[in-house]
Amino acid sequence: MAAPGRHVGHYLHKNGQFLLNSINKLWAGRSFHWSPVLQQQAAEANTESSESIVIPKKKTWSKVAVLEALAATVKRDPTAYPYQFQDDPYLSPRTSSEFTLFSLSQESGQAAAKYFINSNPKFFIKDFAEPHIPFLMPESVSLSLEELSEAALKERISLRRVSAAVEMYDQLLQSGQTISIETTHDLLDLICFYCDRDPVAEGSPNKAGSEEGGEETRRWKGRFRKVSELPKTTWKENNNAERIFNLLLERNTRCYSALIRGMVKHGAFSRAFGFYTDMLNNRVTGDVHIFNALISAAPEVREKYNDRWDLIVELLNQMKQQKVPPSLQTFNSVLKSLRRCGYLAKSHSLNTLSEMKALGIAPSLASYDHILAAFFRSGASTPNNTDVLYELFSAIEGTHFTCQDPDDVLFFSSAMRICLENKDLELGYKVHSLVEFGENWRLLGDPYQQSIYYGRFFNLLCLMEHVDVILKWYRRLIPSLYYPNPQGLKDLLQALDTDSRMDLLPTIWKDIRSLGHDNKLDLLEELLSLMARDKHSPEVQQQFAQCALEVRSVFEGERERGRSLDWSSASLNHATALLLRTDDSTAQAWEMLQLFKAKNRVPSVDVMEEFLSWCIVSGSCDKAMELVQTSASFCLPCTSKLAERALKELRLSEEQRSILSELESTAET
Repeated sequence: MAAPGRHVGHYLHKNGQFLLNSINKLWAGRSFHWSPVLQQQAAEANTESSESIVIPKKKTWSKVAVLEALAATVKRDPTAYPYQFQDDPYLSPRTSSEFTLFSLSQESGQAAAKYFINSNPKFFIKDFAEPHIPFLMPESVSLSLEELSEAALKERISLRRVSAAVEMYDQLLQSGQTISIETTHDLLDLICFYCDRDPVAEGSPNKAGSEEGGEETRRWKGRFRKVSELPKTTWKENNNAERIFNLLLERNTRCYSALIRGMVKHGAFSRAFGFYTDMLNNRVTGDVHIFNALISAAPEVREKYNDRWDLIVELLNQMKQQKVPPSLQTFNSVLKSLRRCGYLAKSHSLNTLSEMKALGIAPSLASYDHILAAFFRSGASTPNNTDVLYELFSAIEGTHFTCQDPDDVLFFSSAMRICLENKDLELGYKVHSLVEFGENWRLLGDPYQQSIYYGRFFNLLCLMEHVDVILKWYRRLIPSLYYPNPQGLKDLLQALDTDSRMDLLPTIWKDIRSLGHDNKLDLLEELLSLMARDKHSPEVQQQFAQCALEVRSVFEGERERGRSLDWSSASLNHATALLLRTDDSTAQAWEMLQLFKAKNRVPSVDVMEEFLSWCIVSGSCDKAMELVQTSASFCLPCTSKLAERALKELRLSEEQRSILSELESTAET
């Protein structure tokens, strides 16, 4: 039996010859012929290809190639909740408060699970995952080497046991053992990074209350965010890092780098520059990490703007003299320090960007964010010129970015803030198109940062766009990407008011309830005010009355729960007016009038006149008498007018006329 490869080769050869003949016939019909030389070369190539064909036994695919192919066929569902909340549909957050609570709970649960896994690795020795994900496997956190050796010291360093590692290092020195310079460097790095303290294990119970532990702790706008905003540990003079550094006989670049970077990280800026001077005196060459740290600390050791910039330039010149090539972080440190150099920031930031391009270093989003901060001050009294931002987006439009700097995630929200402050809709669309290009949306940051970005974008749309376009974006963003806050919903209500689309208010009210903002008094007052301002068709008025009843049920429910949500005079007046405009809700409107008395709220003149108009149309004399008496009890200036109108337009008994005449005369006096 012939080999399979031979059959395939023969098949390819026959088909190739057939294809060649077909092409010859085709071109012959067009009065063109291949030259004999070309025909011979093609035949030879066909023969050679049939003899040299090698069929691979196995095609190597990426382990996630199938998942990537499937993901490319799926688009985001704008009606679905964010993907991180889809594990359990019953737990998916439906309001902004639930969104915050779910996110914090999810992060806390992940930290607790990781702490349990790392504390009990013996229960997780089997790995069935395919592909294997080392990050999800338990770490070894228990010490296995107890003898006095350098290997035991390395183990403590790898497990980030700062105190145990320092103790082992001192014992090794006292016993006369020699410790390699590499191990000493690793120990210095560990001590300087954690400021000579043991890191608190992730998910441990005492983590939230500690100062140094809690890098995962977050504070969300009054709740938890990043621990960088919480009090940091400070560098103590003559700590273990400095003590071990002074014990070294030979001090090289890495030793100085560990200490200087640790001092800058933990606030000892002047001491860091002192060690840098000591390094220069000892003729030790610095590295790029030392200069990056010192450049970022320059504004902390100089008060005047010119002095800060002169120090930065001096450090850059020393980099050049020591032949230390700058990195992206070097230029980002320069740009970040320039943000604190006042009027010098604009000109020098653009020069820095030009220098980056001249050296072939592509800026990251953090670079552009620092430039925006130099040109656009938040809360400026006059609108900023957005020409620089237009030029910037013209240069980076259609670019796929990856995260290279921790501050990369701040760019999009900063750019959208500038668009909102300047009310520049065109620029806002440019920003959002860059977000949606490729996977740039990953650089929006954590859910809190994403909420800030989409909130600003939606507010800009509500201010500047047509209502139909606003509603299209509204359905696209909510709730899959953004849970609007009360201010965002108020902006939406104002947009509907601007375009006279009051008929959509009942729909927005349903969304307000589903998003959990029906307990915001200012938002409810805005909604009721828009509904009650003008009269509409009976169908729309019926929907408005139903909304007013639902608002009343919200107030009653909040009162039963003991929460501080109570009727204001404005909200009571608007809700009552809405109920009076439909025949089916007049009974509820009179209940609202009793609520005025119970809440000691003053009804408006318009509401009282609408009540009297209903009494006149329905011929209800008793209700009219009750209305005028209620007006008199509140000492309203319209009491005499109401009494006069009732006397003229209603068929009252002599007793009723006498009472109204007395009320009229009393009100006039």
